[in-house]
Amino acid sequence: MAQPPKQVQEQAHNTPIPGFYAVLKQAEATLPPQWFTQYTPQQVAAALHESPLSLEGFKALLSPAAEPFLEQMARKAKTLTQQHFGRAVQFFTPLYLANHCTNRCLYCGFSTKRRIARHMLTPQQVEAEAQAIHATGLRSVLALTGDAPGLTGAPYLADCVGILARYFPAIGIEVPPMHTAEYRTVVAAGASSMTLFQETYNEALYAHLHPAGPKRDYMFRLGAPERALQAGMRQVTLGALLGLEAWQDDLLRLVLHVRYMQQHFPEAEISVSLPRLRPCTEPAEGNAAFTTTPVTDAAFVQIITALRCFLPQVGITLSSREAPHLRECLLPLGVTKLSAGVSTRVGGHTLEENGENTPQFAIADERSVEEMMQAVEAQGYQPILADWLLALEKAPLPKAVCTALGNMNEVS
Repeated sequence: MAQPPKQVQEQAHNTPIPGFYAVLKQAEATLPPQWFTQYTPQQVAAALHESPLSLEGFKALLSPAAEPFLEQMARKAKTLTQQHFGRAVQFFTPLYLANHCTNRCLYCGFSTKRRIARHMLTPQQVEAEAQAIHATGLRSVLALTGDAPGLTGAPYLADCVGILARYFPAIGIEVPPMHTAEYRTVVAAGASSMTLFQETYNEALYAHLHPAGPKRDYMFRLGAPERALQAGMRQVTLGALLGLEAWQDDLLRLVLHVRYMQQHFPEAEISVSLPRLRPCTEPAEGNAAFTTTPVTDAAFVQIITALRCFLPQVGITLSSREAPHLRECLLPLGVTKLSAGVSTRVGGHTLEENGENTPQFAIADERSVEEMMQAVEAQGYQPILADWLLALEKAPLPKAVCTALGNMNEVS
């Protein structure tokens, strides 16, 4: 585990301690330093024969001893993915609404200390973005902002979601943590899912990486997924930013978080996303103040296949941070959701690119939606562009389906 300078994580705004925190600390208390180095090839082989895979077996699959078993892990992960998800893969695209931010994250391209032009889309610009994305065939969008509550808090976000709801049946948000009442406002406007990365579950390292700003409140962020589901969200995507901490440490804690959410919110869909740290267009303030822990491609394969073996029914998102060839290779091994036609600039689907419109980070896969569809279909997979499309377009259900659902007012 990375050892940042010792700092105490203060609790801003008297933040309640989320239920998962006790589970997390109890698990950490039983983990010896470098726990993942203590497994043997025999334990890895035994784990691959477990069904279902135990937590101890999952930990073995994260160990260096599992590296010679990647082929066997990949075969098992592919079988489980096709068993539970078939050959369908859902597409979405991010829509950056604003890059105003009051945080000083040492690794982020939107950090308040960075000298970049700040932008916030107007309602007219949001609508233009929606129309451009809709024209590609996509019906699932993820709205993102920086952390500037006075500018882009719940009222602004709800207004933007309301505009997007005219075009998309599936609207997700990836925004700073909010209070339950604020999530309810955004859900009422049309949002149905939220994505939130804890960045790292290492509390001391988290404090070091977030020296100032609202994001410094570790507890408030950790409890956000629970508040979102309590407010009516139907789906939550969890994740850690791989490369900040030893990946085995953060992945184990991520899995514990997923299991906790599944146990306490069985009606909700809990998914994961696995972003690897990407460079900014220019060094973010403080980049020299911490050491990254790079995740190799081989380690990334190990991560995805181990995760699929342990959580066979959980959706896994793979973003355009990864190169086209790698995304295509990883698709059969557990991936169920891909971003397409991506820009990480504010208004990147319609506004002219210029030196003042800085992306949050560099992407590695710049393919359009059409190019992504062709690549996925060439592998024998079916790209899914819509979620709840019938509800959006008010298309009538066939009479037989309506009868099966008990709907006697169908239009045939």
